[in-house]
Order: sequence, then C-alpha cells, then structure tokens
Amino acid sequence: MKRASAKWIYPQENGHGARLQRELSVTPLVARILANRGYTEPATAQSFLSPSLDALHDPFLLTDMRAAVERLMAAIARRESILLYGDYDVDGTASVVILKTALDLAGAVTSYHVPNRLRDGYGMRSDVVERAAGTGVKLIVSVDTGIRAGDVVRRARELGIDVIVTDHHLPEEALPPACAVLNPNRADCSYPDKNLCGAGVAFKLVQGLMRELKWEAARVRVLTESFLKLVAIATVADVVPLTGENRIAVKFGLAGLTRVRNPGLRALMEVAGFKEGEEPSAGQVAFRIAPRINAAGRMADASEVIELFLTKDSTRASSIAKQLHDWNAERQQTELSTLEACLECAIAEEARSLVFAGAEWHIGVVGIVASRLVERYHRPVFVLAIDPETGEMAGSGRSIENFHLLDALESMADLFIKFGGHSHAAGVTLPALKLDEFRSRLDAYASGRLSADDLRPRLRIDAEVEFKDLTEDSVAGVLALGPFGQGNPAPVLASRDVCFPEPPVFMKEKHLRVRAVRQQHTLRLKAWNFGERHAEFDASGRYEIAFTIEEDAFSASRGYAPWSASLRDLRGA
Repeated sequence: MKRASAKWIYPQENGHGARLQRELSVTPLVARILANRGYTEPATAQSFLSPSLDALHDPFLLTDMRAAVERLMAAIARRESILLYGDYDVDGTASVVILKTALDLAGAVTSYHVPNRLRDGYGMRSDVVERAAGTGVKLIVSVDTGIRAGDVVRRARELGIDVIVTDHHLPEEALPPACAVLNPNRADCSYPDKNLCGAGVAFKLVQGLMRELKWEAARVRVLTESFLKLVAIATVADVVPLTGENRIAVKFGLAGLTRVRNPGLRALMEVAGFKEGEEPSAGQVAFRIAPRINAAGRMADASEVIELFLTKDSTRASSIAKQLHDWNAERQQTELSTLEACLECAIAEEARSLVFAGAEWHIGVVGIVASRLVERYHRPVFVLAIDPETGEMAGSGRSIENFHLLDALESMADLFIKFGGHSHAAGVTLPALKLDEFRSRLDAYASGRLSADDLRPRLRIDAEVEFKDLTEDSVAGVLALGPFGQGNPAPVLASRDVCFPEPPVFMKEKHLRVRAVRQQHTLRLKAWNFGERHAEFDASGRYEIAFTIEEDAFSASRGYAPWSASLRDLRGA
C-alpha cells in the first residue's frame, strides 16, 4: 500500500485580519493566521495570545469535586491510609506525583501503585484492591484510570474501602459506584473544558483541596506553578488539544522548566540534552522528555518514574534518569523492528482499517508503532502483541479524524476480554483466535463509515506567504502562537511558483535539505523523511510548497537566524 497523499485545504479569508492587526498590533501574517483559525474577535485573540493563570476554571465546576475534597479532608484528619492507583504512562505517573506531593504536604498518609504493563496490563485490578485492604487502606484515589473499573470499585466497597475516581477517558453508560467520580467527560458534568488529560484532572483535585485547606495565596501560587511543570509534560505527552486550560497549563509549565529545583526533573532534562535555564518547546517535550518517561512503563517498571520525581537524592535521581535514557534507546530499537515487520505485511489497497499482530512483538511499543502506521497510511490501525502462553493478544489502536475508535470497539464488544480509550486512541485485549474476526469486523465497520476521501490526510494551510515577508518580526509573531501540538498545530504556510535550483542534499539517508527560491528570494528548508521523495525536486519545475516555522537553537548558536523552516509537502504548480 502506498503512502497516503495529502489533500491541501486553503483557508477562506474572512476579512477579520485587518482589524486584528490594527487592534492587537500584530503583523499581517499573524493576524491572518489568527483570523483563519477562528480567533476573529480581538478580545478572544488577545486571551489566546496572552494566557493567564487567573483564567483557570473553578475546580468545583467539576461534578463530584465537593464530595471528593470532603472525603480527602476526612481521610487527612483521621490519618487514614490513602492509596493512589495510577497508570504506567507519562500521564498516569505524573498524576500520581502531583497528587501524592499535595497530599503529603497536607499531612496525609499515602502510598501508590502503578501496574506493570507487561505483567498486569492496563487498568485497575481487584487483586491490588484486596492487597490494599490487607494493609489497612481506607481510601483509593485512581488517577488517569478507573472510569471503566466498575467491578473493581464494587470489590473495594465490599472490603470497606472508599474510592475516588479521577480520569479523563470516555466512560461507559454506568459510572463506577465510587464516592466521587471526577471526569469532565461524564455525561452529567458541565465543566467548561472537556479536554483535560489525567494529570489535568488530578491537578484540579489538588486545586480544590488547596482551597479547602485555606492555604495562603502566595503558597498556592508557588505550588500551582510547580505542579504545572508536570501537568504540561503530561498534557503534551497525552496528545490532548493545547487549547483552553491545557494551553494555559503548557504555556506556564514550559516556562517553569527554565527553573527546575526537583532533582529528578532536573536530571531527566539533563539526559534529554537540555541546558540549565533552557525552555523546551512542546515538540521537544514530546520527542525528548516524554519518551524517556514512557520508556520505564514500556520496557520495565513505571514506578521508577515516580521515585525519580519524589526522591530528594540527586545521585539517585541521576541514576534513574540514566536508566530511563537507556530504556528509551532500547525502546527505539524495539519499535523500529516492529514497525519494519508491519511494513513488510501485504496490505490490500481497498482496506479501510489495518490490524497487525505478531508473537515476537513487545507490548510496550505497539501504541507508538500504530501511530507511525496511521501517519503513513491514514486509516485506523491496531497493532497487537500475541502471547502464545496465554493464547491472548493485547495492543493499541490509533485513528484518523473522521473515525471514532471507541465507538467501533463498542460495536463489537463481544470480541474483547477488555477494552477502553478515546475517540482516537484505544487499547484492547482479546483471544488470539479471534484475530481474523476482529480484522474483518473492524474493516466492515470502517468501510461503512469512511469514504475514499476520508483516507487522505488533510493538510490545512493557515496562510499564503511571500518569502520576502518572512521578516524577524513576522516569524517571532508566528512562534508566539505556540506552544504547538494537538489542537494548536504549528501554522502551515504555503508559497506558490517556487523552484529548487539545486538537487536536495541528503541528511542521514532519509532526510533532505533543500534551497527553495521564489522571485529571487531564498528559503532554506529541512525536509524530514523526504528521502524517498528526492526525485520530486526537479530543477526545471515550478512547485507549490507547504512548510512550518520552528525555533532553532542550533542555528542561533552558530550566528544564524534563531528559526528554521521545515517542508511539510510539495506538489507541481
């Protein structure tokens, strides 16, 4: 199957750019981008450009927040043992650290449990709850998990343990019978922002607790800024939209990473290649920080991450950070071999969805591989690891814009031992004997809902631009629209009638560096993963190109412009 070609979508100019330029004192390019993204009113655009901590929503707008805070306050007052039940990814481990830190400051008695991905799989388990009861635990707070754990919560109640569920995954029709369920996506919750990640929900609980504890405003401000560092990392890692509260959290959290006192976070940033005082971008968090955190849960034990962030010992922190770095290198090699195995599989051109499975595949990397395959083929993909000893297979799925993955799984729930997730990311466990049935039923479901046009990725152009208009001020204005990520991607700019006077230069075999020229003005571009398309750069042709702009500290350190351009696509003019 060929790599899917993109459908370019140019914006419909709405005439609001001139007003934004005038009232906000931004460059014409930035004004057009804002207007084309729907920020047509100056006040709304200004709020986007200048997010404020004061704009964070009242935590008590979350349904059940009052009940959750009161139960925590009672547990603190009675010195009850509280177990924090997390997940093994960045979002889950960050949630545990945030909540444990706040509860410990409040005088609570806390412990935590994070499942082992390889041994325990995803989600809450009754045997963990039973062991907790044996140690005297009276309250369990789930973080980034639990919304579909009704049976486990019922078992906890039988054992005399109360449960507070904090989660952001999509719930079933019936909520778990907990004493409080904090989830902005529950049907009866009118919270203004539905896009929080698990750490975001845990942070809202901490906000509510700090208010109830009546801590002084200065202390709350300092702690809020501290917690937002981990919230920002988790928000970026969990690929939730960087708009609304998430934008505020990431904007302030990334800025806070220039001042890191926590020994574990500081050690992690060092092994990820950041200098002291350097502010990472959201993209750098996604590709350099988050993978190292995730590597523990993918390749070994995620509890190492929690120890990393909780330890006060710099030597121990450095040791754990180095271990995470090594695990990440191992993960990269494992991921590559699994991806190559998938790419070697024969795929029917008419397939509307893809399911890959292998007995030698590592369960810790299948989600990443699924994401890579969605990028290449632009259709729903599941990648499953088969366990010959148990006769079961488990794995992850990723999806495209117009296909709701969890709805698809709900339509064939009889196939699974367990499943759950979001509209565009989900996990499943099912008998290996049902592989062919799963593949055929998923493809039948997708065929009834996806057209051929849906299977082409959309490349949404934010604005056309002349090379001569890429001035220092206009580029700085574009970069100020960050942090960029899901829901707020880096603006895609387009230029027509472009030529490439020289052949592209290869970088590490699969990447290119090219010089584009338009009307005697030059733009040098990096073309990541364009190696297989090198023949398209014909010196005699005229092209339409789409590209993004990003900060480039390496370029700045060499005395050049502090930004660079990356080619997203090209086509004949």
